[in-house]
Amino acid sequence: MVTAAQPLPLPRASRIRTLGPNWYTPVMGTAIVGSAGAALPGHAPGLRGALVAVWALSLVLLVTLLAARALHWAHHRDRARADLLDPAVAPFYGALAMALLAVGGGAVVVGRDLIGERAAVALDTVLFTAGTAVGLAAAVAVPYLMAVRHRVRPAEATPVWLLPLVAPMVSAALGPLLVPHLPPGQPRETLLLACFALFGLSLLAVLLMLSLVFARVITSGPLPLALTPTLFLVLGPLGQSVTALGLIADEAPGVVPAPYDRGLGILAVLYGVPVMGFALLWLGLATAHVVRARRQGMRFTLAWWAFTFPVGTCVTGTAALARHTGLAVYDALALGLYGVLVAAWLAAARGTVRGLLSGELLAGPRPAPVALVSGTGRTRSGAVR
Repeated sequence: MVTAAQPLPLPRASRIRTLGPNWYTPVMGTAIVGSAGAALPGHAPGLRGALVAVWALSLVLLVTLLAARALHWAHHRDRARADLLDPAVAPFYGALAMALLAVGGGAVVVGRDLIGERAAVALDTVLFTAGTAVGLAAAVAVPYLMAVRHRVRPAEATPVWLLPLVAPMVSAALGPLLVPHLPPGQPRETLLLACFALFGLSLLAVLLMLSLVFARVITSGPLPLALTPTLFLVLGPLGQSVTALGLIADEAPGVVPAPYDRGLGILAVLYGVPVMGFALLWLGLATAHVVRARRQGMRFTLAWWAFTFPVGTCVTGTAALARHTGLAVYDALALGLYGVLVAAWLAAARGTVRGLLSGELLAGPRPAPVALVSGTGRTRSGAVR
């Protein structure tokens, strides 16, 4: 007679043990729905209120998650340290920075309707400062750990490796929102040019890493089914860099001396148009991979949140191009991409809620079933009970 060991229920005290930094991705994906919606041309009746509600949800999620992660570090420090040494998990510390930045930027864009402009600026100042500091630390620390501790190989490259390198680009895109709230003169110019420096820092690092990711996808075959959604992460630095240049150019007049202010506006178009073209190419390639993976049985994981924030950055990037070129085609493209973003958010949120209610998303790896042969005291593996 053969029996199988049943999975044990997860103890209440251990439910946050598996709460890794990848849980910040739902915060990012929720916050971008509000910010990207505010960037769209025109607004349907009631849309603004919905965007404010989504931003408020992202703020609640961020506060809850920060508290939970603090408990995780306090009670499961061994697991938290192990995450830093895991090449599959460590890059998600970039998601912490981007979650802080996304919620902070959303406060100025839409949250001010709920908490007032003064509180929104104060909140964004705190979250932008913290997010930028964490992002810069992750951009240095994670590649360092990959070099000296993780021992990764090119064939193991995934788009997740981009996360810590994209975080400074998010700072570059959201920093300009604070420029009008600084005293005129050097404070404004310093912040704006610092955002431009963050743009260059992130762009060059991403280009180096992106070549590894592209080569791995082409030469080593499709990603594992569970990782296939992460192909959408490549859209993040593309859309966010176009957004960053667009917003920097918007704030440049009166802040950066001529002719550099006009030059930034020209650069926003000359850079943004071809990069957004490549983003659409990658969107098609990533979608094809996801359709294939879905047909082969890809199931929901937190990786589905990769469908949200990166697409949202393409919405804001396209909206920036619409402002700088005046072309209606970019307005239409932004609206279409926003529809994709909302659909992706609904799918990811539904899967997350179901996974939390069932306990699957917070359950640790289940022990392999152990088959016991009656009449013996040994398992099939030969281990003594």
